[in-house]
Amino acid sequence: MDKIKIITIFGTRPEAIKMAPLVKELEKREEIDIKVCVTAQHRQMLDQVLHLFDITPDFDLNIMKSKQTLTGITTKVLEGLEETFEIEKPDMVLVHGDTTTTFAGALAAFYKQIPVGHVEAGLRTFNKYFPFPEEMNRKLTGAMADLHFAPTNGSRNNLLKEGIKEENIYITGNTVIDAMEYTVEDNYNFNNEELNNLDYKNKKIIMVTAHRRENWGIGIENICKALKKIVQENAEVELVYLVHLNPIVKNVVYKYLDGVSRVHLLPPLDTKETHNLMNKCFMVMTDSGGLQEEAPHLGKPVLVLRDVTERPEAVAAKTVRLVGTDINNIVNTANELIRDDDKYAKMSKAINPYGDGLASKRIVDIILTYFK
Repeated sequence: MDKIKIITIFGTRPEAIKMAPLVKELEKREEIDIKVCVTAQHRQMLDQVLHLFDITPDFDLNIMKSKQTLTGITTKVLEGLEETFEIEKPDMVLVHGDTTTTFAGALAAFYKQIPVGHVEAGLRTFNKYFPFPEEMNRKLTGAMADLHFAPTNGSRNNLLKEGIKEENIYITGNTVIDAMEYTVEDNYNFNNEELNNLDYKNKKIIMVTAHRRENWGIGIENICKALKKIVQENAEVELVYLVHLNPIVKNVVYKYLDGVSRVHLLPPLDTKETHNLMNKCFMVMTDSGGLQEEAPHLGKPVLVLRDVTERPEAVAAKTVRLVGTDINNIVNTANELIRDDDKYAKMSKAINPYGDGLASKRIVDIILTYFK
């Protein structure tokens, strides 16, 4: 039998982290000819993940440019993939999650009538502008996909409500849990000495990320004001804020937090450093989607700096809490966990709803069954 040719497509660091273990699993299977195509929607951060997982792309569209727009990204991905598909003629294309690369990749495959597998399918907030543009990227990709790899039963139910056939939906868990088996190490030493010098045993180290488009402006300002209050009101707390490189975010963060005692402003870390900081910290405060899945796997409570989340399973499981961008709500909720050991323990010991580290294996088995 001829090998099944699969092209995986991703372009940002979060996609790469979650697709990398799936690429490694595909590489193990003799029945599959796996090709990796990256768009480099994010260049530097993407390359860090490729290096970590020892993945060399077969195709690199290298589309990233300064001040890129959603229209520009979509157009370049469509044009680049049209050529790639003409060369390779894949049997299936795999895309992940909710980026513009995801949507454009699915659309390019649809135009060539190539089956699409959507990894991390079915996440919804039911508000097309929150998060923007991710919510519509998910829905549009879902409308074109042939196989839907839903991480949870809740995601599956979202797809059923949208008319996706039950036989095309598979609950697999989330591949990000698979990825952490490659990255987290006991007694890890950071490349950044500032992180090595933190007192993780006697201090409560809070890891922070906040950069989402819908929080630009007043949202990031409020988050920074709240973080300053938290550290000033709790002598045992130190903050490590991994500051996004976008000047719209970076300038605000440095305006409010630069020079504040026990606040460490660092550039984004590579994946391995991020996962190991998460493993050592007290809790996580973030507007990221992926960290809501990763941190609970390590027993770390997450305060989500957004008003809505496409990951309600984590809220239901009580591994995360939505706090939005209201200053008082952020401060009060953080102080509860910092000062109340019982409340902290309930969150840190809650069961992560996102899987057992075998999602990639399940996905590849499903693909093989689909073609056989």
